[in-house]
Amino acid sequence: QVQLVESGGGLVQTGGSLRLSCAASGRTVSTYAMGWFRQAPGKEREFVAAISWGGGITRYADSVKGRFTISRDNAKNTVYLQMNSLKPEDTAVYYCAKARDEMGRGTPQTYDYWGQGTQVTVSS
Repeated sequence: QVQLVESGGGLVQTGGSLRLSCAASGRTVSTYAMGWFRQAPGKEREFVAAISWGGGITRYADSVKGRFTISRDNAKNTVYLQMNSLKPEDTAVYYCAKARDEMGRGTPQTYDYWGQGTQVTVSS
């Protein structure tokens, strides 16, 4: 099994930055793509970013492209999401997830392990 634990969420002002971390334990995730999703109250869970197993390919939702950066350190079994220029509409619970393969697709159905989520709140 794979256990994922997110950290780094909190309250930040508009225009500020946060870095989320996702620490994996159990079976290694180095051979799988990893993704970040978010869910705001009353809204469906949406794709944020994904990174390939080797870290060479990344994908971003249009809403965060240019502001967020996903990265991974396979030696530490950790995935990061650097969030800059945060906006109130970024407020959500952010979830880390392991993909079923190395592709890093944007649909949550292609991920099989999920963290508990970490709250990000951006004040206006």
